[in-house]
Amino acid sequence: MATQANIPDESEIVEYMTSLNNWGRWGDDDEFGTINFIGPEERKHAASLVKEGISVSCSRPITKTIYADTVSQVVHYMTGSGEGYSIQENPQLPENQQGSGDFIGMAYHGYNITHIDSLSHIFWNGQMYNGKPSSLVTTREGAKREAIEVLHDGVISRGVLLDAARFKGVDWMEPGEYVTPDELEEISRQQGITVGKGDILLVRTGHHKRRMEAGTRPVSDGWPGLHASCLPWIHEKQVAVIGGDTVSDVVPSGYPNIKQPIHQVAIPHMGLWLLDNLNLEEIADACLKRKRWEFMFTVAPLRVQGGTGSPINPIAMF
Repeated sequence: MATQANIPDESEIVEYMTSLNNWGRWGDDDEFGTINFIGPEERKHAASLVKEGISVSCSRPITKTIYADTVSQVVHYMTGSGEGYSIQENPQLPENQQGSGDFIGMAYHGYNITHIDSLSHIFWNGQMYNGKPSSLVTTREGAKREAIEVLHDGVISRGVLLDAARFKGVDWMEPGEYVTPDELEEISRQQGITVGKGDILLVRTGHHKRRMEAGTRPVSDGWPGLHASCLPWIHEKQVAVIGGDTVSDVVPSGYPNIKQPIHQVAIPHMGLWLLDNLNLEEIADACLKRKRWEFMFTVAPLRVQGGTGSPINPIAMF
């Protein structure tokens, strides 16, 4: 495993695209990738972890506020409000005509909104997961293969939180600071948890805490995350989904031609699903309070036909 003094060079990261490749592993037409690691037994085990009936959201709020790391502003306006329903102003208004409504639109891929990436989101050399051509994602129809709707039944499995910021003894990690596979192993050991098949692995860097307490920074400043050398460890553990309070990739990546290797190796080559921009503060507090780092975790994407992902509100249950 990589250490701070033994980081693979770019050619080794490129080799991951072959050595960690899952094309054909579950059939040539497979669109689920590592979600195949989650079966009935994994779901039943996840459900058995619910002891208290306590739920915790791992989503950031969706807001029209523009932060320094906002790529595209959320559009939210009302199509109906309660301002005209005063009985004093409209004494003849029937009760059944009262109500409100609104419209919301967003470009969720980016660095602000909590979302899941489908396997049609990232290409390498014109191909997406399982060797399908990127041309199957079209301007008119969206993703004609590997769209987010393949997860229409949701994703339910054991969630595991590895708190890297707490392990390093800091409130939050700094931009460009990364987590190595050796550190993932040591955090697991210290927390008394073993990452395994079908798990949804969450890694906390404290980035969202910094955003809320110290203010956001421009995307160009970078952010903390997993080093690319973590990918073989994730592959070996048969993790189904990884999620972070950044987009999982550390930025800068340290590789001139592979800017986000977690995304560029995991999605098109491993078929590994990613959860970006989570809020891991409340779940970290809940885990620390219970000295328990595993829980049932549910991800329910919107059923967007042709979607390359979806905004989500992932829920952990204890």
